Amino acid sequence: MDEGQAPDERTLKYLKVLVTVLTATMILGFLTIVALFVMRFSEMGQVELPDSIALPDGTEAAAFTQGDNWFAVVTKTDEILIYSRVTGNLRQRIVITPQ
Repeated sequence: MDEGQAPDERTLKYLKVLVTVLTATMILGFLTIVALFVMRFSEMGQVELPDSIALPDGTEAAAFTQGDNWFAVVTKTDEILIYSRVTGNLRQRIVITPQ
């Protein structure tokens, strides 16, 4: 095709159809991804947190984590306090020593 020559009408219609189909495909793909995210996140169970945690006197919590039958609190004094999820009692105390 020469630079000065305009594309014919059939080619322009074909390109217009291709662009429209590509746009529709991208929109449908995006909507599918959003729907999958919504369905997956709504299936996830709610995380059960303890109502309250009785920390030893003088300790302040810095972080919290949990497992199936335990939860742990990391204190600002570099201790890890591991509690039973069933009873809520302190099961183990780990002191973190710097190297």
